Amino acid sequence: MKSLKVYWWQRLLSYLTEVPLQKQAGEYNPSLQVSLVRNRFQLSTENAIYSFDDLYLNFGRAFERVELPPDGSRMLLLGLGLGSVPFMLERQFHRRYEMTAIEFDESVIGLAAAFTFPRLAQKVEVIHADAEIYVQTLEDNFDFIVVDLFLDDVIPPFFESVEGMEALKRILAPGGMLMLNRLYRSGRDKKRTDKFYQQVFTQVFANSTYLDVDGNWILLSRG
Repeated sequence: MKSLKVYWWQRLLSYLTEVPLQKQAGEYNPSLQVSLVRNRFQLSTENAIYSFDDLYLNFGRAFERVELPPDGSRMLLLGLGLGSVPFMLERQFHRRYEMTAIEFDESVIGLAAAFTFPRLAQKVEVIHADAEIYVQTLEDNFDFIVVDLFLDDVIPPFFESVEGMEALKRILAPGGMLMLNRLYRSGRDKKRTDKFYQQVFTQVFANSTYLDVDGNWILLSRG
């Protein structure tokens, strides 16, 4: 997919209202929309925002509160979206990693290639794969793992299980850092995340905590 030209008047208008740029159905998402909001590219579905440049505040706020791994570290991103995580790490936090991103919706990969990758200096290796299969078969490890996996607003069951967390622990390098995004808005979200954190995450990752980032929790572990 080619990079889409955005006109100056669309950028100005985006400070007043959302400007739709492209809408399409993905392989696993019935509705994917890229819009310009406050001069940032936003990728959304019917029930969730997948990416929002430097205003994807779940991770932006979390990155501000931790000591990020040094430049050159090996990083695994599970769930690419439009590429807000690599965008923020490079533009806002001045980090460049040896980054591999796993995304199972080829349409999402195409949108990231059109809207975000042309604005990055660092290269992101993108693998079109199911994250569950990928982490179970991987024989390598990473210094920094970021998990941002949602199908609309639902987390794949494997990544809510002890088995899934054990798979992540196995590929996290000694001394490495894991960050996992969870919803924490509604009563249902809070109940599920509290239960997952207490009964699954902390049981697998002894050195764990969470960052409350206003509507989401970023679960954190250092290996």
